[in-house]
Amino acid sequence: MGGEILAPVITIDGPTASGKGTIAQRVAQALGWHALDSGALYRLTALCVLRVGGDGADEAQAAGLARALDVRFESGVIRMGSEDVTEIIREETVGNLASRVAAWPAVRVALLARQRDFRRAPGLVADGRDMGTVVFPDAPLKIFLDAEVEVRAHRRHKQLMGKGFSAKLTDLLTDLRARDARDRERVHAPLVAAHDAVTVDSSHIGVDETVAKVLDLWSARGLA
Repeated sequence: MGGEILAPVITIDGPTASGKGTIAQRVAQALGWHALDSGALYRLTALCVLRVGGDGADEAQAAGLARALDVRFESGVIRMGSEDVTEIIREETVGNLASRVAAWPAVRVALLARQRDFRRAPGLVADGRDMGTVVFPDAPLKIFLDAEVEVRAHRRHKQLMGKGFSAKLTDLLTDLRARDARDRERVHAPLVAAHDAVTVDSSHIGVDETVAKVLDLWSARGLA
């Protein structure tokens, strides 16, 4: 069977609220590729845990729910079964639990094959926390998108307020620091830049400039 040519992948990893989801979607649109929001899979798992009355402390329960996810991504809409959960999974309660659930090795293993199945021609832009280190280690371009935690808190606050969710900036800052610590310090697939990743700091540049940087890096590899 050898000789199979895999579709190219650009991975965009980074901490919560660094803007990686927006950048990944925009880069995918520019290239005409597919996009994978891997964080949505962990948020969906967390939502399932909440709905069965769990708190994320039961690894086997969370992994079982991850394996059984009935999810579809349809033109920006995320459906679990027949329910549109696009907005629900962005709530802070779900996000905080997702960070805890994602620390379980069994959950990450349960979702690994599902994430790799998104790799289809003509290409994939995948964002998350371990896309370049674990899920697609052979990706020809790996980006580590970072931003100062205060900047990320302000962005998340603006995003939530714009969607009608109440949020305190001080609470968001505390939550982001806690999530950063959990993501970076977990034993299994911690948040870290791949050894061959290019770090892009988006603290003081806008979405358009960040997207342009990623596309320029892709073009510079002679693969565009």
